[in-house]
Amino acid sequence: MGQLGVVSGTGLDAVLSRRLQMGDPGGFNAKAMRQFPIPSIANRVWERYFIEGGKAENAAFKSKPLPSSSPTGPGFELTLVAAFVEVWLAKQGHQNPVGINLLEKIQLPTLPTLYGAMLAGVDVVLMGAGIPRAIPAILDRLARAEKAELTVEVAGGEPLIVTLDPADFGSFTVRRPKFYAIVSSASLAVVLAKKCHPPVDGFVVEGHTAGGHNAPPRGATVLNEAGEPVYGERDLPDLAKFRELGLPFWLAGSYGSSESLVAAKKEGACGVQVGTAFAFCDESGVTPELKAEVIRRSLQHELSVYTDPLASPTGFPFKVVQVPGTAAENPINERRDRVCDLGYLREAYRQPNGDVGFRCPAEPPEDYVRKGGNLADTHGRKCICNGLLSTVGLPQVRHGLVEPALLTAGDDVVHLDRYMAPGANSYSAREVIETILAGSSM
Repeated sequence: MGQLGVVSGTGLDAVLSRRLQMGDPGGFNAKAMRQFPIPSIANRVWERYFIEGGKAENAAFKSKPLPSSSPTGPGFELTLVAAFVEVWLAKQGHQNPVGINLLEKIQLPTLPTLYGAMLAGVDVVLMGAGIPRAIPAILDRLARAEKAELTVEVAGGEPLIVTLDPADFGSFTVRRPKFYAIVSSASLAVVLAKKCHPPVDGFVVEGHTAGGHNAPPRGATVLNEAGEPVYGERDLPDLAKFRELGLPFWLAGSYGSSESLVAAKKEGACGVQVGTAFAFCDESGVTPELKAEVIRRSLQHELSVYTDPLASPTGFPFKVVQVPGTAAENPINERRDRVCDLGYLREAYRQPNGDVGFRCPAEPPEDYVRKGGNLADTHGRKCICNGLLSTVGLPQVRHGLVEPALLTAGDDVVHLDRYMAPGANSYSAREVIETILAGSSM
């Protein structure tokens, strides 16, 4: 419909490997993998994971490699192909732009994800949850087929340098996508606009009512009676400073209405970014059962979103939709095997012998403490990685138990009725866009 469609760049290696183990329903991934410009790599990925007819429903998925610093090997190849597949599929059937969204907090898969997406012709890269000041230069180097490096933070020691050299894969011409940083403050935007070489191409200015990870409140964290962080005037972005920077920007966080779009444009924004509305539309990958329950509760005014200051291993507040039967309920979360087998949100740390190790506060507490972590940091954590894969119908099965889902959404999830016709119990992505554009000149 002419808007910028954005796919998630997080966990794509797990998504592809599990889709293939389910027998690749519809054959979509096979079709995309046949277009991957390095057939030998695509063939190896296919052979490692594809199961004709799909695995048994109660069987566990074969594990994929944990993210690592290696610029070669099965994990690297899977990530490279997975990013290509997701972007290539999103670009089929139209001529409009497609973006990919990554998290600065998840650093190890960044280079192969970016290059795989660029091989598929991605138009825009978006990144938040940190300060992505290295990404514009990395995109430049990859587009020029030059070796790119990314510095990975390592607790307690020197950082780790990960690399990707396009020359290792052949001679391919890729287009440099635009880069939009997702930020919550003008001060961070100034850094990315004036101290990055090259500067970012634009910003998504995201408020604390958006889904997923939120920036922590500025200053000392204060919790309300429910245990949620309290945001105040200091946390509102100074849009005048964004206008002064002269770069395009979009507003995000409860901007899923036509009135919000009009208001954003009056503030000088090019438009808005919307996620929550699309998370529960007909075309979304969220399982039909979860979508139906969220929509029902939203229509009945029985739905709430909890800004959990402890759930995410990153330490950032994380929005959790309160749906019975999911990991939002502490008893369900505590019953699951506490295991870190996907590893996206692990922290790198220096071991006493100088080697780099990895730990996650959502893993078994004794393991985290053995690796030098603080026991208090393990309290209240949830495995976001496994929970979100379950939400899109790709749950791991352990000892006959299915990983519980974990839903995230912005505060606007209580207003899903705005996209629905009277008496309806679902809505389409087209209806979301038409609703938001109503009354706008866009």
